Amino acid sequence: MDAVQRANSGHPGAPMGMAPMAYVLWSRHLRHNPANPQWAARDRFVLSAGHASMLLYGLLHLTGYDLTLDDLKAFRQWGSRTPGHPEHGLTPGVETTTGPLGQGLGTAVGMAMAQAHLAAVYHRPGHDVLQHYTYVLASDGDLMEGISHESASLAGHLKLGRLVVLYDDNRITIDGATSLSWSDDVAQRFGAYQWQVLTVEDGNDLAAIDAALTDAKADATRPTLIRVRTHIGYGSPNKQDSEASHGAPLGEDEIALTKANLQWPHSEPFAVPDEALAVWRDALAQGAAAEAEWDERFAGYASAFPAEATELERRLEGRLPDGWEAALPDLAGSGGMATRQASGKVVTALATAVPDLLGGSADLSGSNNTTMKGQPNVEPDALGGRNVFYGVREHAMGAAMNGMALYGGIVPFGGTFLVFSDYMRPAIRLAALMEQKVVYVFTHDSVGLGEDGPTHQPVEMLSALRAIPNLLVIRPSDARETVEAWRVALRHEGGPVALVLTRQKVPDLPEGTASVAHGAYVVADASNGAPRVVIVGSGSETSVAVEAREMLEQDGVPARVVSMPSMELFAQQPDAYRASVLPPGVPRVAVEAAHPQSWHRWVGDTGAIVGIDRFGASAPASRVFAEYGITAEAVTARVRGLLDG
Repeated sequence: MDAVQRANSGHPGAPMGMAPMAYVLWSRHLRHNPANPQWAARDRFVLSAGHASMLLYGLLHLTGYDLTLDDLKAFRQWGSRTPGHPEHGLTPGVETTTGPLGQGLGTAVGMAMAQAHLAAVYHRPGHDVLQHYTYVLASDGDLMEGISHESASLAGHLKLGRLVVLYDDNRITIDGATSLSWSDDVAQRFGAYQWQVLTVEDGNDLAAIDAALTDAKADATRPTLIRVRTHIGYGSPNKQDSEASHGAPLGEDEIALTKANLQWPHSEPFAVPDEALAVWRDALAQGAAAEAEWDERFAGYASAFPAEATELERRLEGRLPDGWEAALPDLAGSGGMATRQASGKVVTALATAVPDLLGGSADLSGSNNTTMKGQPNVEPDALGGRNVFYGVREHAMGAAMNGMALYGGIVPFGGTFLVFSDYMRPAIRLAALMEQKVVYVFTHDSVGLGEDGPTHQPVEMLSALRAIPNLLVIRPSDARETVEAWRVALRHEGGPVALVLTRQKVPDLPEGTASVAHGAYVVADASNGAPRVVIVGSGSETSVAVEAREMLEQDGVPARVVSMPSMELFAQQPDAYRASVLPPGVPRVAVEAAHPQSWHRWVGDTGAIVGIDRFGASAPASRVFAEYGITAEAVTARVRGLLDG
């Protein structure tokens, strides 16, 4: 109440109602060490209801994390470590960025998958070193969001028994009572997902909450939902059980009334009695003891199974195996193949060399070529497999991959058609915001997929993805570039990578003068003197640019072709390198079978773009390309018009 009032913004109601269940969880069940927030064997706590951030900040401060009372007083202020919604990497103890409802639950499913996978791979009889839980505190709004359905269904199918969700059933949303828009039987819904469902009718009954958490942990084969009936704004005489306490300060007068109603004797804001703080800070000693006990157990594991312990430590530290790049296949001179096919060869080749890879697809494994051939599948009773079948659940897949990356020890990749990247865009955005190592395999990248028509032909998606900060987009032009794209993706730090791949075969390009890591490079230069024009392409259209160059050269127009698989990587290069690829003063023509928006930066006011600014059409790919002007003839005509103009 005090922090929200001081900030003059925020959400006091949810923390007031959730406080008892949070207290029981953190004081009696959560295994964590505030002095070491990155302890590998800690339980994970995810506040999916991220608007209740002051609850989490209060818990972190009270239990002894590096978060001071002054940090809490700076709630929602510029430069503070207590932003309006929890941000991973900013505040110690925040496991994932939350706020967009449902994302925390989906991410937690990924964390539970990562724990189960690594346990299945590395545990040995008598040496269970990763036996911990993932706890989620979720709201009505979290369970309304579509991602919650996808993620809960997947978790139940996979029998993630170490996932426990505390559902804050306060029956209030911003608009008012949940009954305005919702009449779900949540218990039956989660029961149908093969979850254990428990109920606590009084959210202030600490013993009942404690017993429910104990029962939840006793079920090893089902995730658990604990429905806890709470009261938003609990204790507020005038705003309890009202949307008025959801997203605005209570007001000084109402805070005073609430403190009196709760028999809280401290009228001054931010009061933390010494005796209360001492009880909370027991978490430091308990956490240190728990970690020391685990260290001893891990030492026994390392003594009995040194190779496994060394490998597990490497993975949890986020280091790829030494020499992994030697496993990359040489696909130069392949004779022409779809870049999705080349990508499939890469993931199969890397599977043994990089055991960290855990990949799958949203029911498109054969189309996305994401299956690591020869590797076992992830199944409910065999979670140590390598190939994940997410089903038609793009959004859950995106969030789960975030959870795996946050957990550590796994480099997750997941595939779908590029057009369906919109179904998982919120999760992609959060991966970028958290700078997580996640790889997206987006195939069927243009109108070149042909007969499926405009519903499946992406037009605006490339520009939309390129607009996301920290997301590295790579659209390779042939098999060789695809291999290099994977090399870059696995080396990359600081955010996710989107590999954008063709359905149709593409010819091999000349090897050029540099690599995908530079973002752009010269594929074919003017044969006689300096170029009069530079044609820039990506993906399948780079070969169109090469063909156009040949036509121009025959007509006496010296032309250079540049492959630009990644605008983001090219933008990071030194000015001198960029000028060597795109010489100043030489007109540029970009060609890409997508919306032209992202190309204006590179062609400038004097250049031209051959692109597509309308939806596609159902027809064979060659006909669609011809009708939309993505041909060598059309590019040549555009160049001539530019030079003659």
